[in-house]
Amino acid sequence: MKPGVLVISHGSREAEWVRLVDEAVAAVSSSDAVRRSTSEQLENGREVRKKLTIGGVPVPVVSSFLEIVEGRLIQDGIDQLEAEGITDLYVLPFFVSSGSTHVDDIAQAFGQPPVSMRREGELERFRWHADTRIHFGQPINDDEAIAELLHANIRELIETPERERLLLVAHGSREAGFYGRWREGMTLLAERMRELGGFAGADIAMLLPNQAACVMKAVQRKRPDEAIIVVPLFLSDGYFTRTVIPMRLDGLIYRYNGRAMLPHPCVTRWMERQINEWLVGLHIGHD
Repeated sequence: MKPGVLVISHGSREAEWVRLVDEAVAAVSSSDAVRRSTSEQLENGREVRKKLTIGGVPVPVVSSFLEIVEGRLIQDGIDQLEAEGITDLYVLPFFVSSGSTHVDDIAQAFGQPPVSMRREGELERFRWHADTRIHFGQPINDDEAIAELLHANIRELIETPERERLLLVAHGSREAGFYGRWREGMTLLAERMRELGGFAGADIAMLLPNQAACVMKAVQRKRPDEAIIVVPLFLSDGYFTRTVIPMRLDGLIYRYNGRAMLPHPCVTRWMERQINEWLVGLHIGHD
């Protein structure tokens, strides 16, 4: 058994965007977290921690992209890992939400069932050796490490949290079946942030459909004494954080610094935890 990990993100024409993603993945590659995983169990009524080495060698972790970054697309990543002799491939979609149609496209191309039977994936099926086992992971959704990251991003904007509300803004989707997944993950993540910072409340809004201004106006009518801190839910700084969100909220009063997730060590922690959990299950399944 030789496991390998393929981290897949969207891709961008901005070299800085690609660099930030690559650095986050490289931090996983150089970490002991991909060499050994940790499991907890109860033994004689007490909790013990056991470290499990997977084959005694590092697990290769490759960063690949859905589009744009030529020579480093998903099939390139699969080929690279299989050339290293892997037998089990863990596909980790480095996306914000399970509601992303891109995640569904990628999953279907790896032979996974679609989110909705009414939607066929837009990618051709990827190629891998017949004896390579594919394991598909999950995007960020409401991960606790990411809630900590987003809270850290807005720390400079916080004054009196008990009189402040959060507005979490993300890309979103209009498509049936996907909108609900976006909403569920964002709602849970916003609540994690509210509890973490002791805020008066937390709301969510998507850019697709165009909700941000309507949600903010409704909140300001109901809670005129509470300041609103807008939190962008995007992997990296770019067009949406710099231009789209401020444009959609033009003329409204709020606090905003446009800070995205990358670069931040919590992103690497998220990846490490997903990989660790998979490695534990993989080892148990082969015992």
